[in-house]
Amino acid sequence: MSERSLLLAGAEEHDLTGLAAYRAIGGYAGLARARALQPAELIAELEASKLRGRGGAGFPIGRKASLIDRASGKPTYLVVNADESEPGAFKDREVMARVPHRLIEGSLIAAHAIESSEVYIYIRGEYLAEYEILARAVEQARTAGLLGRVEVTIYRGAGAYICGEETALLDSLEGRRGQPRPRPPFPPVQGLFGAPTQINNVCTIATLPTIMELGAAAFAAIGSESSPGTVIFSISGNVERPGNYELELGTPMRELIYDHAGGVAGGRELKAVIPGGSSVPALSPDQIDVPLDYDSMQAIGTFFGAASLIVVDDRCCIVQLALRSTKFYMHESCGKCTPCREGTRWMVQLLERIEAGEGEHADLELLRSVGARMLGRSLCALGDFAVYPVASYIEKWGAEFEAHISEGRCPYAGDSSLEGILAPSDLHAGALRVLA
Repeated sequence: MSERSLLLAGAEEHDLTGLAAYRAIGGYAGLARARALQPAELIAELEASKLRGRGGAGFPIGRKASLIDRASGKPTYLVVNADESEPGAFKDREVMARVPHRLIEGSLIAAHAIESSEVYIYIRGEYLAEYEILARAVEQARTAGLLGRVEVTIYRGAGAYICGEETALLDSLEGRRGQPRPRPPFPPVQGLFGAPTQINNVCTIATLPTIMELGAAAFAAIGSESSPGTVIFSISGNVERPGNYELELGTPMRELIYDHAGGVAGGRELKAVIPGGSSVPALSPDQIDVPLDYDSMQAIGTFFGAASLIVVDDRCCIVQLALRSTKFYMHESCGKCTPCREGTRWMVQLLERIEAGEGEHADLELLRSVGARMLGRSLCALGDFAVYPVASYIEKWGAEFEAHISEGRCPYAGDSSLEGILAPSDLHAGALRVLA
C-alpha cells in the first residue's frame, strides 16, 4: 500500500502551522459540521466511524465519549495526552509540529461531543518547538473566534514517563507528583479535579476532522474492518529510512519495514522487531507477515501499542537490549507500587550479572520468577511494560541468555551493536523525519 495522508493531509504541499493555510484546504469545516449536531448525534457518528484510540489501548472513541457522567452536575473536561514518552514513538510530535490546527479542531469537536468548555493538552516538556508551534496555533484560533466557549490550555510536563499513564497525567495536571491512581473510579466518572474527564491521544483527536469531512461510513471503510482509518507508524532502529509513515491499518508489517523504510540497514539480517514501542513483546523474523492492526497483533502474542516499530539486526545482543530496556523502566518507575519499584531493580541486577558473564542458571529462572510476580500487580501498567519485552526475549532468544551463563561472557563482545536502538536520545526525545 502507498502512503495515505489523512492526519498529515496537505502538509506536503503547504505550511499548515498557520491558520490561513489550514483554512484554505478546508480546515475547521469539520468543526462547523460537528457543532451543527447535538452532542448525542455527534457521539453516534463517532461510534459509527469505529475509530479506535491511537494511544495504545485501542478503545473506541465513541464508546469512551458515551461513558462521560453527565448526571454529576460537575463540569466535564477533555484532556489530550501529548506526553508521548514511549521509547520508539514520535508520531504525535509530527502531528503537533506540522498540523497543529488539525489537533485543535479535533479537540473542539471532541469537546462538543462531551459538552466540555475546557480542553487541556498535556505536552511533554522536551517538545519545546512543538509546544511553541501549538501555542501559536491556539492563539490564532482564539483570535479568529474559532474556540467559541471553549478554553484550550497547553500544559507542559516535566519529562516523566509515568505521566503518559492517564491517571498520573491527571495528578500532574492538578499540580501534584505524577503517580497513578487506584481505579475505580475511572476518569469518565471522576477524573480531572474530581470531575468527569475524557482522555485521548493526539492522533486520536486529530483524526476527528477527517471523520467529519468524510462521514463515518466512508471513514470506516478505510483500512481494516475492525480497525479503520490510517495510523502514523514510527519506525526506528536498524532500517535504511527511519521515520514516520502514515499508512492504512492492516498494512503488512513486512511492507512497512522493507518497502517504506527500505529494509534492514546495510543489508544485514533481521533479528527482531519490537512492534509497538519498547514496552511490548518482540517478534521474530518469521512473524512479520502480519497485518498492522490491533487484533492481528494480539493474535500473535504482542500489542499494537504506540504503532512504533523498533527494528533489530543480527549484530544485536539480546541480553544487552533487555538490560537497556529494563534500566529505562527502573529509572521511570514512580515508586508507588512495590512490585514495580523493587521488581524492575531486581530485573536490572540479574540482567547485569548475566551480561557481565557472572550469572548462573538459577539467575535466569529467578528472572522469570520476578517477572511473573510483577505482572498485573501494580496500579498502572509500567511494571508489566518492563516484563513483557524481557519475557519475550527469553522465550525466543533464550539460547543467548544461556550462552552468557555457560560461557561466562557476552558472546557478542566487540561485535554487538545497539546503534539506533533505544538510545538515550530516542528514549527521551524521538526523531522527526523531515519530509521533502
